[in-house]
Amino acid sequence: MKVINIESTDLNDAWFQSILAVMKYGRDFKIDHGSYAGQKRKELDYITCHIKYPGVRPIIPTIPPNLGIPNPTDMRYVEEDYFPYLVENIKKDSEDYTYGTYIKPQMLKIIERYKDIFAKTGGYRSNQEYITVSDYRDHLYMKDPPCLRGIDTRIQDNKLHFFCYFRSWDLFAGFPSNLAGIQLMKEYMASEIGVEDGEMVVASKGLHLYDYAWKLADIRLGKKDDNE
Repeated sequence: MKVINIESTDLNDAWFQSILAVMKYGRDFKIDHGSYAGQKRKELDYITCHIKYPGVRPIIPTIPPNLGIPNPTDMRYVEEDYFPYLVENIKKDSEDYTYGTYIKPQMLKIIERYKDIFAKTGGYRSNQEYITVSDYRDHLYMKDPPCLRGIDTRIQDNKLHFFCYFRSWDLFAGFPSNLAGIQLMKEYMASEIGVEDGEMVVASKGLHLYDYAWKLADIRLGKKDDNE
């Protein structure tokens, strides 16, 4: 098993370096069941990515216009659609879940607890403020349980840091929207608690590129043809 470790500056850099890693080290296989069954994808065994300045704008990828490929997401979608999905406890009848159904009640409690800890001790150090994005019944009743499984938090040096784990993770389209939305969530929590925005460490044993995105990935990496 190959474990990839990436040190990146911002979210754009993290996405670019992750694409490079998947195209270089990803294993090719056909999806037998679950989402996108029948398609092919390249997938890493495991990756950890440390993002030093995830709040640097823009928080979505910037693709040079001369490459002629679309941006995988946009801020209107992140702010108006994905961020509410992430932090609001609202679910349509057609949905098994939204991340917000798991996250919002825990997020509000964690903000409250950090404020309480500081009021009592003058410091924020705690290893208990973890957001679980799952329920033990998910695997019993859901065909596709949540991909994001948890967001751990730490306040250190007066900054709020996030540690996120995805069981399965679409790199080309999912990664940019997911992390942009999570960054907005981190900024909101930091503001409510009264600390600065901090760093992010993300990990997955299922970061992948579907076959439709392989050519797009090559173009983004500056490859003109498959032989380069």
